[in-house]
Amino acid sequence: MLKPGGNNQAFILDILDILIFDMDGVLIDVSQSYRKTIEKTIQIYLRTCLGLKSSKKKLTLDEAISLFKAAGGFNNDWDLTSGLLLYLLSVSGLPPSSERIEFHRTEGVAGYLKARSSEINRKMEVRLSLPRLSSFLRKVKAYGGGLKGVHQALRASWEGWVYGSGDLNEENVIKRIFQEVYLGKKFASCYPFRRLFYHGKGYYLHEKMLIPRSILSALRKNLRLGIASGRPRFEAELALRRFHLLPYFESIVTLDECEKAEAQLRDEKGKRVKLTKPHPYPLLRAIEEIGLSSPRCGYVGDGVDDIRAARAAKRRLPMLAIGFLSSHRKQKVGKKVLLKAGADDVIERPDDLLRFVKIS
Repeated sequence: MLKPGGNNQAFILDILDILIFDMDGVLIDVSQSYRKTIEKTIQIYLRTCLGLKSSKKKLTLDEAISLFKAAGGFNNDWDLTSGLLLYLLSVSGLPPSSERIEFHRTEGVAGYLKARSSEINRKMEVRLSLPRLSSFLRKVKAYGGGLKGVHQALRASWEGWVYGSGDLNEENVIKRIFQEVYLGKKFASCYPFRRLFYHGKGYYLHEKMLIPRSILSALRKNLRLGIASGRPRFEAELALRRFHLLPYFESIVTLDECEKAEAQLRDEKGKRVKLTKPHPYPLLRAIEEIGLSSPRCGYVGDGVDDIRAARAAKRRLPMLAIGFLSSHRKQKVGKKVLLKAGADDVIERPDDLLRFVKIS
């Protein structure tokens, strides 16, 4: 059987019937889109909603994002943005506050926060410290990771300063800014609201392909291909159409499908379950939709949650957890992190995918 981190090529060569891909960091380079959108969202929130200045940082936000991802539980970039912002405020000098007022319009939240913060000190600077962040994230990981882990790691609460939950047009200012920055003019195609915080070009335009179509074509001749992504469906299809990738994949499971399944479980059985990664649901659904009997599968992901989802899926069917490191992230994430999470193998070049099948 497979041993994590071992040389499994001889075993892999003939087994895979289906290969499922994550999108961000695997099919698509999001280093200048989603990651920069997180940074821009935080900058806009600090400046526009809280009136705080950002100083020159000892640790770049890109490095901080990688560390949050490695802690686990941050497959959702909206949650990661809220978690990183909560950490920044906890070291900024802004006093903690758990007071939250209910709003029905996004404009009301922004105005309230700006007025409230101006009463304290609008000249405070936000600083990042690598040792402090690393120590903080160790606590977050010990609490199970994710935004819940952030709340538990912060003994005092800054939740009253961060509105990152609820509906995009009501209280969720984090999501509203994020979507405006990422989508740009496409925001109007997805949401029936005008842009409030950002009026430039969408950061999605900075995305590039990581795996060439020639590699996908070679794989497609020998395997059935699918996608299990944490992206909303609109954004997944936006990238797949832009790069002409839709014909390669027989199944595409996104955040939308996970949320619909969560709502169905809640309505029918009263269960509240998160079905996004690291839960195996999106992988298993993508495989089920392809429709092969007793398939042997592989999942290619670049993050800790991807590997954990693949390992969880192994309880249901033969599944190979394949870590993928694109060149710009080799040093920031590291092979050891993915192997420690349980990856069966870690590849660093798109060509390496060809070793998982016999090319006819």
